[in-house]
This record gives sequence, C-alpha cells and structure tokens, in this order.
Amino acid sequence: MPPTTTVERLLRAARRSAVHLEMRDGYTPNDPALQAWLDGHRYRTDDRATWWRPWLDLVVEVTNRGVELRRARIVSEPVSTYIRYEYDTTYGNVRAGEQVRWLPRRLATDLLLPGNDFWLFDSRTLLINHFTGDGDATEPELVNDPTLAAQHGDAFESVWQRAVPHDSYRLS
Repeated sequence: MPPTTTVERLLRAARRSAVHLEMRDGYTPNDPALQAWLDGHRYRTDDRATWWRPWLDLVVEVTNRGVELRRARIVSEPVSTYIRYEYDTTYGNVRAGEQVRWLPRRLATDLLLPGNDFWLFDSRTLLINHFTGDGDATEPELVNDPTLAAQHGDAFESVWQRAVPHDSYRLS
C-alpha cells in the first residue's frame, strides 16, 4: 500500500470543510489512467468495481463524517484533452460525496486568484500545490498563516459562486 499523502492526512483530520481549487488545463501527463483513457478505455458507470478507487473511499469516509468537500476547476474552453478526461471521470467523485464545479476561464477574468492550485482545510490549513511546467506534481507547501488562508478561502468562494455544478456543465 502506498504511503499516506499530505492531502489524505489533512482530509482525515478535517472537521468541517475541505476545498480544492484547480486552475491548470493539464496534470500528470504520464498518468497510466490518462493513457488508458487516451487509448479508448472508458469506465462503465454501472459497474462500480471497475472505477472505484482508494481516493473515492477516502471521499466517502470524510463526507460521511460531515466534512463538506468541494472542488472547483477553472478551465480554458474549448477544453484540453486532459480536462475532457477529468470531466469524463468526475462522476465518481460526485457519487462519493464530493461537490465539483467548473468555471470557464473567460468568466474568471475579474477574479483575484492565487498563482497556484491549493487545498484549504477547515478554513485554516493551506496546502499549496506546485507543478512542473509539464504538469507533474512537485512537493506541496504546507502553510499555517491565517491571513493567507483567508485570502485563499475568499478566492475559492469567488470561483465557487460563479462556477457551474458538474451535472450542469457541458464541455465545449
């Protein structure tokens, strides 16, 4: 079993909320699941065993404890191949209890947003995600600064208010 990541540890410790803002049009270009999708593999939504993964078990665990888990994605349109893949597989996140919304980048122009993707746990613990130019994750940065946490929380809420719920968003 792989070691517990910082995100997993912080999600398990969350008491009220966890929010995640994603702003890139591509991540982990060498992800085997992405490669399989590019090769034509599609999960059967009616066969949970084929698409359920450990991340979704964690989502269920956390949301069953009453933690509100929300993810907002800012995306360029027309969407990239990677975003199309993410969209195709997001139904699992939603079924597990995560709320997911999509915001077309053109509708975010007047929002003041941080330079990096992030997680914010209980409005106080901030985990900044860093990536290479190609989209591979590097070491995240854990920040316990109340002012920075509040700024990131405000940024997330501004995106969340404009974003379209997953079930209503249509790819362009």
